[in-house]
Amino acid sequence: MIRPQGRRWNERLQVIMKKETKQTAAKASKPMKGSDKEPALLSGGNPQIAKADGDAPVQAYIAAMPGWKSEVGRRLDALIVQTVPDVRKAVRWNTPFYGIEGQGWFLAFHCFTKYIKVTFLNGASLHPMPPGESKVPNTRYFHIHEDDPLDEELMANWIGQASELPGEKMF
Repeated sequence: MIRPQGRRWNERLQVIMKKETKQTAAKASKPMKGSDKEPALLSGGNPQIAKADGDAPVQAYIAAMPGWKSEVGRRLDALIVQTVPDVRKAVRWNTPFYGIEGQGWFLAFHCFTKYIKVTFLNGASLHPMPPGESKVPNTRYFHIHEDDPLDEELMANWIGQASELPGEKMF
């Protein structure tokens, strides 16, 4: 076996080994794709969460909501679960959806720059009707701004009514 010898060879070998050690350490310190990385925030601060069913992706969305919106998201989620204990959850199009198994989806919410938009998919049938109009005839919106107190009694009333209506079979 031929062995390169000399000071120059040893110096070169040390430089190569240091470089490889730094690269390996840098790779190890980065989270792997799809691991504990913070979700990206899209336009208006809306969290980018992968399409998935269940509570976990909804909770990931809520945790990633920026600033005051995260607390409102937690409160909305708790109110929905309290009002409709058998609620089904999913994230689609970077939006949490709530529905009843076999009945479809009745509610969703989404972050915008200055407010959270709560979507009642058959909101035109609710009494009183949520104030925000939609291009979709039966859909109604309710916007929650940072300084708005959340009327939990009214919201629970709408959630309860919406959950009893036939939902949307969107996916």
